[in-house]
Amino acid sequence: MKATDLQDLDSRLPHRNFAATRRSLIVVLIFTILIPLFFVAAFGYNDHQRRMADASELTERLAHVAQEHALKVVDLNAGLYGRIVDLLGDSDDSAVRSHAADIHERLLSMSGEVPQVSAISVLGENGDLLASSRFFPVPAVSVATRDDFKSARAQGPAPYFSSLPTRLGAQSDDFMMSLGRSARDGRFLGVVSIAIKRTYFENFYHDLLGEDPSLEVGLYRRDGEMLVRYPSVKSNRAPPIKSPFTEAMRDNQLYGRLEMRSTIDGVGNIIAFRRVGDFPLYAATGFVTASVTVGWWQHIALISAIASGPSVAVWLMLLFALRRLRSEQKGWECWQAEVAMRRSIDATNLHSHRLGALGNLVATVAHDFNDLLLVVSSNMQLARTKGFQNVEAEVTAVERATKVAESLTTRLLSVARKQPLRQEPIDLSVWLPDMLRLVQAAVGNNVAVTMDVHSDTWTICMDQEELDLAIINIAVNAREAMRNGGRFTIRCQNSGMSGGTSLLAPGDYVMLSLSDDGEGMPAEVMQRAFEPLFTTKVAGSDTGLGLAQVLASCEQAGGTARIDSVPQSGTTLRLYLPRYRGEVIDTKVVIVPTQHAASTTAVSVLLVEDNAKVAAAVAAVLGTMDCAVHHELTDDAALRTLDEMDTFDLVVSDIHMRGVLTGIELAEIIQLTRPHLTTVLMTGYVEEEVQRARKAGVKILGKPFDFEVLRDIVEKA
Repeated sequence: MKATDLQDLDSRLPHRNFAATRRSLIVVLIFTILIPLFFVAAFGYNDHQRRMADASELTERLAHVAQEHALKVVDLNAGLYGRIVDLLGDSDDSAVRSHAADIHERLLSMSGEVPQVSAISVLGENGDLLASSRFFPVPAVSVATRDDFKSARAQGPAPYFSSLPTRLGAQSDDFMMSLGRSARDGRFLGVVSIAIKRTYFENFYHDLLGEDPSLEVGLYRRDGEMLVRYPSVKSNRAPPIKSPFTEAMRDNQLYGRLEMRSTIDGVGNIIAFRRVGDFPLYAATGFVTASVTVGWWQHIALISAIASGPSVAVWLMLLFALRRLRSEQKGWECWQAEVAMRRSIDATNLHSHRLGALGNLVATVAHDFNDLLLVVSSNMQLARTKGFQNVEAEVTAVERATKVAESLTTRLLSVARKQPLRQEPIDLSVWLPDMLRLVQAAVGNNVAVTMDVHSDTWTICMDQEELDLAIINIAVNAREAMRNGGRFTIRCQNSGMSGGTSLLAPGDYVMLSLSDDGEGMPAEVMQRAFEPLFTTKVAGSDTGLGLAQVLASCEQAGGTARIDSVPQSGTTLRLYLPRYRGEVIDTKVVIVPTQHAASTTAVSVLLVEDNAKVAAAVAAVLGTMDCAVHHELTDDAALRTLDEMDTFDLVVSDIHMRGVLTGIELAEIIQLTRPHLTTVLMTGYVEEEVQRARKAGVKILGKPFDFEVLRDIVEKA
């Protein structure tokens, strides 16, 4: 529980006046002989009102739970419908029949993903059964004359619920959710029907109600037709009977409570109902009022028997109640103290977590800037060595480091929503292919990159640098999820959003989908993926700003971002970017490759650094010191290189990098296996691990470091 939750709980604690209660008991003790019947009657009235109120509250609470459960199921089915529509696209009847086998397999896979779905059917524009998750090939069935097909055709993407014929592939205890499917030009293409298991709801209702015979719960269509009821009745397809309950549903009331006799068994009930979101469904619960009366009479009989006893017995009971009141007061005070203590502890923990996240951000940003400062200082050292003659390459490197520093600052400001953005039209069909080389470099050589971008993809409008950074951030995350290789896929799709089917503002959007088949995310990690400062990587290796920057960029452009992930199956990020209605301009990105010069030298150095710019700067300085430099991105790769090429005189490695091993672990392995080989570690942190390395006799260079110190080390090597 969060500190704020505890604070709210503490502020809502009911008021207990123990002194007033104590005085009331004393008054009862005095007048118990004079007016016993009055107190019994008053108690009986209050008890009956309380029990009725409890029954009403229970039915409303159960109705709310049933509503939330039904809304979750219907929303999942609506999402399943969206996936089916995406699968079918603008396919007409003939196109669907020609791919019936593939569609059958996809529908079968989709129906198996959610437990409530019994079958999925695709109906053509004339009501013919085209594909089904249960049958292949499908039988010749037409439902053109059924009311559910006609209603789904008339309502379009709005769902229509009805009973389901078994010939569509469902069981007799299922009901149907039907939604129309239309082409982009508005032409009706058919209906997608999803059969929902009644037993799925009945099992949930059984767990919700237990074995209490006084409770019932059901799911009804707005016109009063019963779809599911627990306890079940003989027929779930009985025509709706006019009643205050059916009238309230037909009046489209959001929620309500009624006292009426059931139209099914004629028993008096307290009925609470709630509409299921914006759908034409209602969840309702009933409580048999006779059970309240029976319990109330039993209670009154017990109280009357006690009150009729001798006055001495009543006095003893009241004295006992006074003693219990004192104990309850002590317990109440202890409970309040416990709540206050828990709130204080939780607030302290929350503050500590925030400080830790802030420390992680500060440390990582400082590390990144140290790397940039190292690039600047190394190139300035090179310029000084050359006597400031022919220093174009060094100046260019310093300029690039400055650009990276500006990008890092922009990234922080973007996540904080403080960065003024330069919105410009971007033709994704031209711009994305030019990004392919950068994406391939970001995911690594062992990951295959595929791109599916059509020429008719709409132009979007947003800050191009922000979109660059967002795609690279996602690609880097995909690389981390596919350490053993895999596939990274980029797709574009035009998408029209309406107010009733999306959290986005109604309009035209381009959905940019980026998928990998890596490790995936657990549900608890996926829920926090877009939080700033949240990261699952090791301390000091990431700021936790990557996906936060992606979401911030999309929202500032007028869109949003969504993430879907399945553990061990992969992750998909969908960027919804608004369509640009103005004139299309050329947004082609030109990527200039960087050339590296080789040198013939005497000292062989193995350089291990995952930052290409830092590695280039250090390698250039080592080249001026008459060194032959072999560069590796990770300590794991460096260890394999040492096993293959045991010809190095010096190893220079960063401490914090990608890979299984850290720089310190690499140095320890080298000391054990190659004690003659000199090892130097570079770092921008001051941590306990650095002290550990120094105790082991490993030379530490703090970024940015003096290259004269490095020269001395090279000369000794």
